[in-house]
Amino acid sequence: MSAKAISEQTGKEFLYKYICTSAAVQNRFRYANVTSETDWDHLTQDHPWLLTERLVVKPDQLIKCRGKLGLVGVDLDLVGVQEWLKPRLMRETTVAKAKGILKNFLIEPFVAHTQEEEFYICIYAAREGDHVLFHHEGGVDVGDVDAKAQRLLVGVDDKLSEDSVKEQLFMHVPDDKKEVLVSFVVGLFNLYEDLYFTYLEINPLVVNQDGVFVLDMAAKIDATADYICKAKWGDVEFPPPFGREAYPEEAYIADLDAKSGASLKLTILNPLGRIWTMVAGGGASVVYSDTICDLGGVDELANYGEYSGAPSEQQTYDYAKTILSLMTREKHHEGKVLIIGGSIANFTNVAATFKGIVRAIKDYQGPLKDNRVTIFVRRGGPNYQEGLRVMGEVGKTTGIPIYVFGTETHMTAIVGMALGHQPIPNQPPVAAHTANFLLNSSTNAATPASTRTASFSEPRAANDATSAKKPKAGIPAAKATMLFSRNTKAIIWGMQTRAVQGMLDFDYVCSRDEPSVAAMVYPFTGDHKQKFYWGHKEILIPVYKNMADAMKKHPEVDVLISFASLRSAFDSTMETMQYSQIHTIAIIAEGIPEAQTRKLIKRADENGVTIIGPATVGGIKPGCFKIGNTGGMLDNILASNLYRPGSVAYVSRSGGMSNELNNIVSHTTDGVYEGVAIGGDRYPGSTFMDHVLRYQDTPEVKMIVMLGEIGGTEEYKICQGIKDGRITKPVVCWCIGTCATMFSSEVQFGHAGACANQDFETAVAKNQALREAGAFVPKSFDELGDVIRTVYDELVANGTIVPAQEVPPPTVPMDYSWARELGLIRKPASFMTSICDERGQELIYAGMPITEVFKEEMGLGGVLGLLWFQRRLPRYACQFIEMCLMVTADHGPAVSGAHNTIVCARAGKDLISSLTSGLLTIGDRFGGALDAAAKQFSKAFDSGMLPMEFVNKMKKDGKLIMGIGHRVKSINNPDMRVQILKDFVKGHFPASPMLDYALDVEKITTSKKPNLILNVDGFIGVAFVDLLRMCGGFTRDEADEFVEIGALNGIFVLGRSMGFIGHYLDQKRLKQGLYRHPWDDISYVLPEHMSM
Repeated sequence: MSAKAISEQTGKEFLYKYICTSAAVQNRFRYANVTSETDWDHLTQDHPWLLTERLVVKPDQLIKCRGKLGLVGVDLDLVGVQEWLKPRLMRETTVAKAKGILKNFLIEPFVAHTQEEEFYICIYAAREGDHVLFHHEGGVDVGDVDAKAQRLLVGVDDKLSEDSVKEQLFMHVPDDKKEVLVSFVVGLFNLYEDLYFTYLEINPLVVNQDGVFVLDMAAKIDATADYICKAKWGDVEFPPPFGREAYPEEAYIADLDAKSGASLKLTILNPLGRIWTMVAGGGASVVYSDTICDLGGVDELANYGEYSGAPSEQQTYDYAKTILSLMTREKHHEGKVLIIGGSIANFTNVAATFKGIVRAIKDYQGPLKDNRVTIFVRRGGPNYQEGLRVMGEVGKTTGIPIYVFGTETHMTAIVGMALGHQPIPNQPPVAAHTANFLLNSSTNAATPASTRTASFSEPRAANDATSAKKPKAGIPAAKATMLFSRNTKAIIWGMQTRAVQGMLDFDYVCSRDEPSVAAMVYPFTGDHKQKFYWGHKEILIPVYKNMADAMKKHPEVDVLISFASLRSAFDSTMETMQYSQIHTIAIIAEGIPEAQTRKLIKRADENGVTIIGPATVGGIKPGCFKIGNTGGMLDNILASNLYRPGSVAYVSRSGGMSNELNNIVSHTTDGVYEGVAIGGDRYPGSTFMDHVLRYQDTPEVKMIVMLGEIGGTEEYKICQGIKDGRITKPVVCWCIGTCATMFSSEVQFGHAGACANQDFETAVAKNQALREAGAFVPKSFDELGDVIRTVYDELVANGTIVPAQEVPPPTVPMDYSWARELGLIRKPASFMTSICDERGQELIYAGMPITEVFKEEMGLGGVLGLLWFQRRLPRYACQFIEMCLMVTADHGPAVSGAHNTIVCARAGKDLISSLTSGLLTIGDRFGGALDAAAKQFSKAFDSGMLPMEFVNKMKKDGKLIMGIGHRVKSINNPDMRVQILKDFVKGHFPASPMLDYALDVEKITTSKKPNLILNVDGFIGVAFVDLLRMCGGFTRDEADEFVEIGALNGIFVLGRSMGFIGHYLDQKRLKQGLYRHPWDDISYVLPEHMSM
């Protein structure tokens, strides 16, 4: 949602802090907030004026007409305020149909004034600009301000001038107050624009000799502008409408939504209700709520919400478990139902989202059974068959009644089943698999011969496109009647390879001669070419770093499809409109601030450009062109006959519902000629009327379908067009959101524009007006398909539509990645791993989630145990590993590895190169003794050889005993590192036979020479063998295998890497220059004849 109401306190805080005016705004920041937890002593300390001034107290909970409802205490002292609050604070009250608890109050200084000093001002946003309403008589009894107030429209990108305010708004304002009011109104409007308000009302605004007083204020801000206004807004709290509590679960889902590229919404209507919904899609969620209410379930409807925009499995799991947790807290004597519904998805992988829901159902299977929950599922879209299968399986394995239906079932039919209004049919036959478009049996890889590309009822038009006419100076350009043709070429803004491949597959199945995508623009990479499939063969599509290059090299392009983010969509679209070759722009991003959208609309109107969106999936013209992910994958394209044109054109707000319309129209008529989803924002770039008039002027279109919704007034233009005779073709209309009038409190539906601010903006009022104007309006969405069929059959009967013979489409090969996703193919993996899995929501080490690793405080030794040995090692073993890493971390700059690292660092090499140089010295002569010592001592010990026999044999064979001997340390000057490790092993290991054997060998070798001690490499080697053999986590063979494959040397490599990095950083910090070895430290030994 974009326009969100803020509390009066927040609105006044913004005003007092940021308004720029010469008018003396009084009582700045003089307000106090009171709740049931307020400490009055602390409150008066923070606001001492409460003890000395007369006061006003009122609830600050988005309640309208507080004065008329007796909810304002006026001219009271502090004791009077406290007495006034006693019967009201934390008490239930009724406002219109809403019942709620009064829990948040605002106290302000009382301003004594006369009626003549009260004024009314309101600023609100509209598509064409911002309206300023002003009335010289404000206060409680202001009445119908729409009829009485003076009105001034400030166009998009225009500024409010003082002269226009005086001339158009202040006709009845006393002269002595005009200057003060003018400065305040202009400052207020600038504040309204700068802080992205969408609505700002002050009533009354008091102006007297002391200055300006803002008494009562109501405001909404555009929440999508948070990234622009965060510095000024701070953390804004949006209170719920009066009569609805703010639940922590709603805040949790809102937080998930903010952190996700998907859309996740939840509003709890009745936590004790028995009907719960989990619906995919903003438009579909409204349709399901409508149907539930139409069938009498309004009092039992527990929630409204939606998940859409391809949420991940984990995000869907988090959303689903929240719903299941809420619905299983209180039992209902009739049991409960959960409706998991949705339209046919365009790009969401249904199976992936359903797997998240299945996980949640398994987690809550006990409470679901206890609450006698029955689940009804209906979904379509990419991989929906697999999604339905796993959903059905979980019902069988858990014993929870789950009924699943696909696209063969009407979208809302499951509501009637859930509410007992219609019988539950036997499980329908499984629909054709997503994979029913496979490789063509023909070996010819060329584009197939043309199939039927003209409308069912008309021959192909002579001209493929109707371009926009170039405007005369000062006159806005005319927009094109035909947006897309078989020759349309587009540029894609953004690296959306999946969407592009979907467009190319659609082009191929429509038998286009050439791909519709000419190029891509992506500023974050250099110019290059991206590989895609055109049918059976691979092609390259250029990717440009900037728009100018793409436009210059592809003058044939006239459509831009923008996948830019909400932050960059405005700038990139404004840049696009600099190029006259572009006449259609589709903006996919959701969440663009309304003020920016209105500027885009203004520029587009001036340039004769049609904008589809924002917040849309796009549109489709069967047989010609589709925008991005519109229409879903090829299985849905084929099932809905979108590869060739029909006779019906539609326009919808919702992208998901547009795909549902594709399905309905294909089953009730000869198919879709063109369909556009204009987007769910309050101000879509193009309107219902824009597209309906295009369809009216397109001969191939024989009937029109419009799916409107609650909020706004665009549908009334359709009514007027029918009445005026501008629209003569049959129009079938339905406005979703009819349930809104049945709710006791205001509900903001999934789309930003789906909220009625006036009675005439309700879906019920619009449907009635359309019906009276002559449109074909069903009684409910359930009957929409029947009405479409009736109108179509009449057009066929009177000869307006002559159905043509169906021609099968060409087949298109399936992508390898999607075939693998569906489980249709298998391929041997390039390599295998058994220690780590990063594919899910959480990183997993050897089967243990990373959160568990930290929760258990396993430390570095524990992580090493998981990744190296695939075991959760005992605590002492983890500590021993960490001790080994500490004692092997460094042994000074003179050893070969550190020396190499230092030389490299001083030569100006980077960290990786310097570290590698040091590591490459590790081997049998330096650091590699761990493995060798472990192997030598293990072999001798396991063969039963006595320590003296082992020493004698090694001497006889002329071999050194690895791990024995030290240059500096001796039996008289022991290595403290070895002593520390020895004490730990003896104190914590269950047994250490290998270490004991090595110590016996040390006694023999040191008796011959005192420096032949068991050094740190040897000690770690033999002690690690004891650890692997004695900790109980490994078999003897497994322990020996780890020694054999070099695991012990890894300890030295890992530990010494820390020291090498330390030496590298030390040299850089000391800014040491290039190292050159001194010549006096080199013995030059040259052949004798050379020296002569």
